[in-house]
Amino acid sequence: MSGRAGDALGGRAAVVGIGATEFSKDSGRSELRLAVEAVRAALDDAGLTPGEVDGMVTFTMDTSPEITVAQACGMGELSFFSRVHYGGGAACATVQQAALAVAAGVAEVVVCYRAFNERSGRRFGAGVRHREPSAEGVALGWGLPFGLLTPASWVAMTAQRYLHAYGLTPEVFGHVAVVDRRYAATNPAAYFHGRPITLADHAASRWIVEPLRLLDCCQETDGGQALVVTSVERARDLPHPPAVIAAAAQGAGRAQEQMTSFYRDDLTGLPEMGVVARRLWRTSGLSPADIDVGILYDHFTPYVLMQLEEFGFCGRGEGADFVASGELPLNTHGGQLGEAYLHGMNGVAEGVRQLRGTAVNRIPGAARVLVTAGTGVPTSGLVLAADG
Repeated sequence: MSGRAGDALGGRAAVVGIGATEFSKDSGRSELRLAVEAVRAALDDAGLTPGEVDGMVTFTMDTSPEITVAQACGMGELSFFSRVHYGGGAACATVQQAALAVAAGVAEVVVCYRAFNERSGRRFGAGVRHREPSAEGVALGWGLPFGLLTPASWVAMTAQRYLHAYGLTPEVFGHVAVVDRRYAATNPAAYFHGRPITLADHAASRWIVEPLRLLDCCQETDGGQALVVTSVERARDLPHPPAVIAAAAQGAGRAQEQMTSFYRDDLTGLPEMGVVARRLWRTSGLSPADIDVGILYDHFTPYVLMQLEEFGFCGRGEGADFVASGELPLNTHGGQLGEAYLHGMNGVAEGVRQLRGTAVNRIPGAARVLVTAGTGVPTSGLVLAADG
């Protein structure tokens, strides 16, 4: 594989602005307007103007093109614009793309954004609908005739194998849901603000696709989130302490498919996240013991356990016990199960807040944060660090 040594990107760029709309189930406005609101809020937070932006990055799934958002925000010329594929797997990769552009001198100020009406408009959780023929569609076609039509059904296959391999029961997934909802309960921006749950609540929630219950599945959310990336040097002259991008990585594993990699030799892990983990540790020079906060993509609870194992925080099959131990503060904003489902971009923002010391559920002394993107697909990750 490539990337046996660390790369030269770490420490050359930083996140300097974060902005979001409210998170709701019915925004009442277009996805373009949501994107513009989030971008403007992020620029205000960074102390920058639209005219200073020369780069834009978003997701391939986004309905608001870079140039359209730039025009609506009052930006001028762009020297860099890019999109990253694979749904939630793109979250941290948008920041990596921005950092690469800044480090290479292609752009000076890059905005990353994601905005959608995922509850009142297109609902990704509804699964497969009419789509244009594609190679990805062919891969999905091996499972569709047998009833594997939704993301929950695809994840359930892997989750069932995970439980079988390690002699566990579905109740172990509840530890992730409880932790997320506990943090969401004290976060005013979270949809589930004021509504914590217990393990008993998790076990009593209805089945979606065994072994996944309702409380194992993330929300469907309307909203927008934006981030501003620039050089570390410029960041030091801006209003907030920079969240330095100590490492950024993408990863795809062998026999990788989009959500349905069922023909691998082993279904109990996430090899694509293993690729990301090795790259992040090499580039940053850090290890699990050095991480103060983990913001792990949580569209489905089993994949949080598998991520912890891929990153080496615990052994295989030990993820639930690790979460229950509280050793690593996890998803302190409430995650996508508790705060909002913004394809992981709100998780990057929470990492920045932890380093600034402005998070609602602040972890004292947090100086290094691990953030991950969507799992089950080619994915990405970041290590964000305090400056100096």
